[in-house]
Amino acid sequence: MVTDRIANATGKRVATSVAAALMTLALAGCASDKLTTGSISRGSGTPATAMSSQQVGSQVERLGRSYAKNPKDMNTAMGYASVLQMDGRSDQALAVMRKLAIDYPQERQVLAAYGKALASAGELEPALDAVRRAQTPEYPDWKLLSAEAAILDQLGKPDDARQIYRRALDMKPGEPSILSNLGMSHLLSGDLKTSESYLTQAANAPGADSRVRQNLALVVGLQGRFQEAEQIASRELSPEQAQANVTYLRQMLSQQNAWNQLKDEEKKKTN
Repeated sequence: MVTDRIANATGKRVATSVAAALMTLALAGCASDKLTTGSISRGSGTPATAMSSQQVGSQVERLGRSYAKNPKDMNTAMGYASVLQMDGRSDQALAVMRKLAIDYPQERQVLAAYGKALASAGELEPALDAVRRAQTPEYPDWKLLSAEAAILDQLGKPDDARQIYRRALDMKPGEPSILSNLGMSHLLSGDLKTSESYLTQAANAPGADSRVRQNLALVVGLQGRFQEAEQIASRELSPEQAQANVTYLRQMLSQQNAWNQLKDEEKKKTN
């Protein structure tokens, strides 16, 4: 078993690399399915979170053509920004959402998605402002609370973030995305055991998707349980998607040579 000291130190070294994964999951559900996932999946027949890179590229082209014809169409613009984000084109996604936020300055779904785009581009303070403006105090949205907390985590305010995560859980008990965010919050602090506890709850909760399992696989791998981590990363996916997840897992754990360091520790345990 990898020691807590090594595992926690390794967790802290990869924390900056997993911050983007935390934000992706935290804000993934801020806009309604009708405006994002639904708009994306109608043309492909595949849920957005299960798309291959080729399918994402196809959707970028399809929605890009529609957006060029009518950039003020809210559904199209939000769907286009979402697939651009999935394709790693954060700057372009932000440009689309910035224009849409100008066109719809009071629309909370637009503000929430704009906050996601800002955060993904590293503009955390403006992102926090956008997400808070999207919130309605008299009718608070748990998704926006979770998004706000994720941004606070990235701003180095974990105590504030976890208080807000718990408020979101009070509103939506057992919600896998909130539990996963709490787990990733503890990972960012290097507390791998607590992180795994929350992520295991998240992965076992109804409605958990592959992103939650991918985060759990990362935390399990950081503790040296590689076979278990790869099994989690490849669960309930096509062979192509499973291989992509395992490749991603290895890339994450290779930060600062973390994968090889932990692998050596596991070999010492078995020899």
